[in-house]
Amino acid sequence: MEQKRNIIMITDGDEYAKRAVEHAAKEIGGRCISASYGNPAKVDGPELVRLIKSAANDPVLVMFDDSGLVGEGAGETTMRYVANHKDINILGIVAVASKTRQAEWTKVDICIDREGNLTERGVDKFGIPEMDIGRINGDTVYCIDSIHAPIVVGIGDIGKMGKFDDIKIGSPITLSAIKLILERSGYLDRN
Repeated sequence: MEQKRNIIMITDGDEYAKRAVEHAAKEIGGRCISASYGNPAKVDGPELVRLIKSAANDPVLVMFDDSGLVGEGAGETTMRYVANHKDINILGIVAVASKTRQAEWTKVDICIDREGNLTERGVDKFGIPEMDIGRINGDTVYCIDSIHAPIVVGIGDIGKMGKFDDIKIGSPITLSAIKLILERSGYLDRN
């Protein structure tokens, strides 16, 4: 029987996100599926699962992006396919805040603001805490609630957040969110 692959889903896939997620993968000794980047992503569910299964080692970081489409777009359809695949184990989801014309929201377990602080409040795309507790607005978050990941961490716009997550300083907020998922999912205890 083939062992399940451990992945972290990330709901952003533009060029900034790609650079930040690739950097984070190196920092944690994991792999990033760079082909999953795109706004919206061009890789479908079956191809993405094939790429995940061929990655050299775990954890595998995978990007999903809908390019601001309302409702379940291509990014979420692919997310759902990957999440329901028998060979995939989801460690957690990095839910990325964005400002769309008709923002959708999702529940989050915790957020990390742009200063690196944990907060129960949602954050906006700049990583600034908002008034809502336990939820964020975003454009690729439509199906997160139905995936039932062990932990969902909300952050601002990856690689940006008013330069607080810039790749030039190591994308510290993105990296913190990924490390938090590895810790709270129990992955680090098993490996």
